[in-house]
Amino acid sequence: MAYWFDLLFQAGLERALVNTHYLPKAVRNFVSQSPWSGKVDLVHEDPILGTGGTVLANATWFEAKPFLVAHADNLTVFDLKEFVNRHLNRPHGCVITMMTFDTDSPHNCGIVEELDGIVVAFHEKVVNPPSSRANAAVYIFEPEVIAFMTLLNKSVIDISTEVLPHFLGHMCTYHNRHYHRDIGNLESLALAEQEFRNVRFVNP
Repeated sequence: MAYWFDLLFQAGLERALVNTHYLPKAVRNFVSQSPWSGKVDLVHEDPILGTGGTVLANATWFEAKPFLVAHADNLTVFDLKEFVNRHLNRPHGCVITMMTFDTDSPHNCGIVEELDGIVVAFHEKVVNPPSSRANAAVYIFEPEVIAFMTLLNKSVIDISTEVLPHFLGHMCTYHNRHYHRDIGNLESLALAEQEFRNVRFVNP
């Protein structure tokens, strides 16, 4: 979490909202001691509402402005300003900019098919994926995405399976050429710890 804060706030992010569902006491203690604590708001969910449900439940926090969504179980290096610039100059009609990366385990990821930088198909953890170009689970959303989730008329929502398919043809991509790995299991975490020693960092 410390790295996420440094990466985002040093590059100009205004505020962050963190879900404390998992290990809430540890997260609260960490944030309170962080130099960025004044820019971090905490929200607790019990039970968990899913990746999209969290966004919808806190819709007013985003103040009808574009916002970044990131799954915290990723270790990543990217240029936030470059990512934002891609979104600001996105193709007409796109309301989502999805970060992508090249994975060494495509069957464990959501695999993206693109045409001229626009997502036209999405395969969520299938046995024989068509490529290794994967969804990094880091996005910039326009307010239209929240409007769509509202129409689902439910509180528990998953971004990958319930939101992204609706916006096929209306999502552009930003490819992370620096570093990205899902660290949601111990094997991936151990691998990331080895790889990260040689990662070249991006200056904010």
